Amino acid sequence: MKLKAALRTSVGVCATAALLAACGGGSDSGSKGGGDEQYVDGATFTMALKGDPGKLDPQSSASSQLFTVNQLAYDNLVAVDAETGEIQSQLATDWKVDGKTVTLTLGKGITCSDGSDFTATTVADNIAYVADPKNKSAYLGTFLPVGATAKADDAAGTVAITLAQPAPFVLNGLASLPMVCESGMKDRGSLANTTAGTGPYVLSEAVPGDHYTYEMRDGYTWGPNGATTAEKGMPKTVVMKIVENESTAANLLVSGDINAAQVQGPDAKRLDAQGLFAAETPALVGEQWYNHDDGHPTSDPDVRMALTQALDLGELASVSTADAGTPATTLAAIEPVSCPGDSVSGSLPAQDVDAATAVLSGQKLTFLYSSAAGSAVAAAAELAVQEWEAAGATVTAKGVDETALQQAIFGTGDWDIAWVPLNVNSPDQLVPFLSGPGLADGGTNFSGIDNADYTAGVEKASAMNGTDGCSTWLDAESALVAAADIVPFANNLVKTFGNGAEFETPGQLVPTSIRMLAQK
Repeated sequence: MKLKAALRTSVGVCATAALLAACGGGSDSGSKGGGDEQYVDGATFTMALKGDPGKLDPQSSASSQLFTVNQLAYDNLVAVDAETGEIQSQLATDWKVDGKTVTLTLGKGITCSDGSDFTATTVADNIAYVADPKNKSAYLGTFLPVGATAKADDAAGTVAITLAQPAPFVLNGLASLPMVCESGMKDRGSLANTTAGTGPYVLSEAVPGDHYTYEMRDGYTWGPNGATTAEKGMPKTVVMKIVENESTAANLLVSGDINAAQVQGPDAKRLDAQGLFAAETPALVGEQWYNHDDGHPTSDPDVRMALTQALDLGELASVSTADAGTPATTLAAIEPVSCPGDSVSGSLPAQDVDAATAVLSGQKLTFLYSSAAGSAVAAAAELAVQEWEAAGATVTAKGVDETALQQAIFGTGDWDIAWVPLNVNSPDQLVPFLSGPGLADGGTNFSGIDNADYTAGVEKASAMNGTDGCSTWLDAESALVAAADIVPFANNLVKTFGNGAEFETPGQLVPTSIRMLAQK
């Protein structure tokens, strides 16, 4: 059976320099190969990553880099159609949602990379692991509702997931939750530098900070909507190469030393002029967070409001996207967007430099952003600092690599302001990042947001069926924006360029969509 997803719209993680990006639909531009005769087998596909994925346990982190490499070796229970937003098969071939019960029927003949069978019990074990707060999985509350439990029937090949409360977009979340095979479940430590999944590729070499190499699995037939590794043109080998500098990645792409790279800044115009293939992903690319925890100037709501009022957000959006972007509209921006609309523009505090100056004079703050986001984002960060300092604050800006940004956000807490675009496609996936327990209490609310209006809105919206609650979800987001608890300021079409290959990037690279092209 096929169940319609929450809503259809005009792809997750989006492959921005982002905290997290969920799977969704996608759109491509550029010249497609257009036929099997232009595809070649046995080739190597090399893609630039803007940072190291770190520990490879696929359920350990919400980083964009880990989410990207996850797709190679691990599968999800279901998939989301790129164009329609419909739920499609992956590990599960049938599914049913009945109130607080989700029943999944697994496909037959699914095997793990070590040759063992993938069973319903393994699915239940994955659900139990992510659902246990002591394991501190970033996907709890994001892709798996809090309080979910699962019961397996191996003879029937079914899994029944029981939810603690209604979850209107539960299947969308399960479409982004990677499943680990039994060997990895029994030895989680082994997942730090090896893979144990059912995916189309298996890790063959890991050189942290430099590259990760994956080899194709033969006989793989259970990809999204029945995708297989038998298609002509799929690469035999995939190399994820760490290239933190966007201009360097662009140069390697033009020279043919790599086959794919995401480029957002001014170099994108150069690559467009080359006529290269590009897969496009609409995404939230400008999002300002504040550290609400005690001991930080930004724990004061007046300081957060003043820092927001000091900025010309429209100019920041223009600079950070090299004049290619648009204002942000919703917090969940990856298509197919479950709740389209505009929770942002009418709620953003207006620029008021005088009001900001009255609060910010003498304040000292630390501001972090990703150095991998490109020169346009660096220029926008410089502009933001100028505007804050014009209002009397002293701001130390640090462009850091993706690993250092993750460590600060989820570890040391040594930040007051941060630009961290968080990309998902349904608003419920944002809840644990915007409310609830903070890091010290085992949660993923890394900035420590506590907004009663948002929490009340989430509770109300969660009790509604699918898109019936969209206006309530958007009102809840508006409460956060109006209070300057979070400041989304720019959207853009993020482009992943290709040379010698074509592919789809519905939030993240889809491995079974890669096709290597014959050299002209």
